[in-house]
Amino acid sequence: MRHHIFFQILAVCLLCGLYLVSPATGAGASGAVSASASSESAMKNTSPMPPLSEREADVILRKGTEAPYSGRYTDNKAAGTYVCRQCGAALYSSKDKFESGCGWPSFDTELPGAVRRLPDADGRRVEIVCAACNGHLGHVFEGEGFTDKNTRHCVNSLSMAFYPAGSPEEAQALAQRKQGASAGTANVAGGCFWGVEDAFRRMPGVTDVVSGYTGGHVPNPSYEDVCRGDTGHAEAVRVTFDPAVVSYEQILRRFFEIHDPTQLDRQGPDVGDQYRSAVFFLDAGQEAVASKLVNRLRELGYDVVTRLEQAGPFYAAEAYHQRFAERTGRGRCHMSVPRFDTPAKGGR
Repeated sequence: MRHHIFFQILAVCLLCGLYLVSPATGAGASGAVSASASSESAMKNTSPMPPLSEREADVILRKGTEAPYSGRYTDNKAAGTYVCRQCGAALYSSKDKFESGCGWPSFDTELPGAVRRLPDADGRRVEIVCAACNGHLGHVFEGEGFTDKNTRHCVNSLSMAFYPAGSPEEAQALAQRKQGASAGTANVAGGCFWGVEDAFRRMPGVTDVVSGYTGGHVPNPSYEDVCRGDTGHAEAVRVTFDPAVVSYEQILRRFFEIHDPTQLDRQGPDVGDQYRSAVFFLDAGQEAVASKLVNRLRELGYDVVTRLEQAGPFYAAEAYHQRFAERTGRGRCHMSVPRFDTPAKGGR
């Protein structure tokens, strides 16, 4: 029975024409089975996670697939926790890993809330992504009978890092997961991120704000890259908030009042796609809230051009951009306008 299933899986992989990332060559290649434990430990000790290699970006950002049996974690039997290679969020426990014979690491469940399921572009399979950053992990299959849970998460090794049980890295990842479980996140873009960050830092219930780049196709962009206007990224902020104090809807209401959502690809003197107005929603619930507020503003007569985009990888901006207005007194240009209480000229 298991042999029969294995050949079925292999046939599906061949028929679907999966985009395979060729195995790494050379001792220094990321994801190579021969990578030393010491170098891997040094990499994981960096926070935030180190920049993605080109092969990792092919899988995580461009949804490629590593060749079967080429990943470092396919046969890993050590106890510990698997985390997202891109953002460091805890994804899977080694307790849920099993041998499926498919050539990729297999798990029969994820840590609660760590993974999101999406329809695959091929129209047949179900893609799985990191719930924290939307990085591509692989695919999920059901009904194969490998374990009692009857589910197989087929995950690329290149999409993960592994923290041994009891290690400081594992403890930190699990602690961050516990902390994050009670926090909310909102990703928005409204022009120069200095002012947007500063405005949100002053909002009760907001616990952290990070300026960064998102919405584009270039991994690990620099400020200079984004300023060129050809990366697709917007200057954005990631807002972390306490849902017991402030709701996601209140966060977005604040967002629509501290920038002009009627300006297309600009805010004041800052012109370009990187200065667009956008809400990067993490799930259907956030999308619904954003859509409701956009429709309400349009009812009030505002010609809103804010884009509602599925959240993708968020890249923190350089250190000198963080808390810029607070440190320098400059960049506080996002003044609050009570748009939800004041109809636009000609509005109802």
